[in-house]
Parts: sequence; C-alpha cells; structure tokens
Amino acid sequence: MIKTQEISINMGPQHPSTHGVFRCVLQLDGETVTNITNHTGYLHRGTEKLAEARTYTQVIPYTDRLDYIGAMLNNTGYVQTVEKLMGLEIPERAEYIRIILQELSRIANHMLFVGCYALDMAGFTGWMYTFRDRERVLDMLEMVCGSRMTFSFMRIGGVPEDLPEEFFPALRSFLDDFPKMIEEYNGLITGNEILQARSKGIGVLSKEMALAYGVTGPNLRASGVNYDVRKAEPYGIYDRFEFDVPVLENGDCFDRYYIRVLEMEQSARIIRQALEQIPEGPIMAKVPKVIKPPVGEAYHLVEGTKGLLGYYIVSDGSTKPYRLHIHSPSFVNLGVFPEISKGHNIQDTVLILASIDIVLGEVDR
Repeated sequence: MIKTQEISINMGPQHPSTHGVFRCVLQLDGETVTNITNHTGYLHRGTEKLAEARTYTQVIPYTDRLDYIGAMLNNTGYVQTVEKLMGLEIPERAEYIRIILQELSRIANHMLFVGCYALDMAGFTGWMYTFRDRERVLDMLEMVCGSRMTFSFMRIGGVPEDLPEEFFPALRSFLDDFPKMIEEYNGLITGNEILQARSKGIGVLSKEMALAYGVTGPNLRASGVNYDVRKAEPYGIYDRFEFDVPVLENGDCFDRYYIRVLEMEQSARIIRQALEQIPEGPIMAKVPKVIKPPVGEAYHLVEGTKGLLGYYIVSDGSTKPYRLHIHSPSFVNLGVFPEISKGHNIQDTVLILASIDIVLGEVDR
C-alpha cells in the first residue's frame, strides 16, 4: 500500500473561480479533497456598524453593496423593515413596481449564475448567451433609476419615481422573447452532456444536512425542501400572484444549477401578472421629511436571490438605527461548502462552489 502525505493549498482570494475575494484552503490527498477551511473577511466593509452613524434613508445605498447582483431585493428588504417599524401602508402602484423590479433583479442574478456556472467548466459560449440576455434586463433597470448595478431605488414609503413610458414596451418585448432564451439555455447548457457528467451526483447536499446548516433559497429547494418566503410568509403583495415553487430532489450540483433556470420562468410569470394588474395612483406614502421610527425593534425576511435575506433593526427613537443586523444567505450557505466537497477532486470543488452561488459582498458585509 502506497503511503501518501496530505498537502494544503490555497484557492483564492485572487482566483476567478472563487467568484470574488473568497479564500479557501484545500486539504488534499493527491487530488482528492479531504477537508476545506473557509476564510472570509477579505471584503468586509462594516455595513452594519456604519448604519449606526447614518440616517434611515442614508442606509439604503449601503444595502446595494450586499448582493450587488440582485440589489433591488436588498433595497426592498431594508425599506420594508423600516416600514414595518413605522407601521406604514404603501400605495398599491408602488407595491407593483417593487414586485416587477425585484423579479427582474432575480432573473438578472440567475442569468449571471447560469453563465458563470458554464464558464467555470470552460463553457465560454454559454456565458456569452446569458450575458447577452442579461444586458436587456440591466437596460430596463437603467431606464428606471439610471444605474445598472447599485440602484438605491427603493424608498421608505414607496418608490421615488414612476416607471418611465419606454420601460413598458421594453419589458413586454423581453417577456415575449424570454421563453426562447430559456430554450437556448436548455439546448446549449442544461442538455450539454459534459455539464451533466460533471454535475450529476457531485456535491450532494442532503435535505437533513441542508436544514442542519440553515441553508436557504434555491440551494435548499434543490435538496427537496419546499420553502420559499414568498409563498410561506408572503410579504408585500406576493400573495396576489400565481406561481409555482420549483423543488428538485437530488441536491447535487446539477439540481442546484437547474432549479435556477426553473425559477427564472416563475419570475417572468410573476412579472407578467404584475404588468397586467398594475393600477394607477400615487407611488409614495405620506412619510415625514425626518424619519424617526418609534422606539422598538423589527425583523423582516424577504426571498433574496441566494435565500432568506433578513434585516433586524432596533430603534431608539432617533433619526438613525440604534442597531442593524443583516441575515445574509450567502454567508450561511457557504458553511456547507466543506461538507459537500469532501471526497471530490479539485475540479469538482470549483463547480460545487459555483453551484452554491455566493456573492462576497453579502458573505462579508
């Protein structure tokens, strides 16, 4: 029997497959991973502490820098928490605008995920297809607020601007073309035998382990757990829309990939209904110029692009949050990475990490 010596190697923080400045130390027996140690904090910006020295409105731009791939959802989660603290009622039109923009952000995130997942196994063509289509989503979001990544668009009490006239034909055209986009992804990427061979049975996350680690979002649903906050604990006006929660059973890299393709279809379904139902009317509630929520605390959950995104705010009655804490799904989901990588090769760990879909702004905060 050959005696081998285990070695440790770094992957990241300057590595294209770590999806940002994430560093992990791989413990290897040959090319087989025996353990992984996560090292985070390279992008830490102290968002929660900074919020204590900013007014409630000034905190909004900081939320963009969390999951900067789906920033509209970050904005919404934060302002809805403040609204909960203040007992504000939001105008109907503003609620519909929020839904449309949130689901567009979710689609943009999942398009990026699908393209990067293909790219992590050298599938450059698939990456180009998804980025081509994602540009149309970012163009629409740019029409609304002038930015393509850090939007800072939501406001406490509603939204600052109505949707511009040119937004609606662009959105309808996108929704009409969307089924063809999904068909192309499935033909080029999902059905690719190399992707399937490298993804199926790799990095299996059991239902029990997912629940034990507190994994949420698409990663949890890919392991057979039917839980989506939009259905389980509807917020905003999500209870007005008909949509399905995709659930897969294998919990491997392929299911974590494919569930996001299915979720994009459901997001488009929600947007189409919101577009048909959107009423006329005001877009902002009557909010004091100086926002000073009453003394108390509030916690609010939204279904972020990566999982459960929660904001906990403590108010002391002043113009600034006394405390802000963010439950960031990427940080929690990353905890399971070492467990589901053991016994696989180095190449597999790249795909396993990609399938978890982390964003470092949200991991480190």
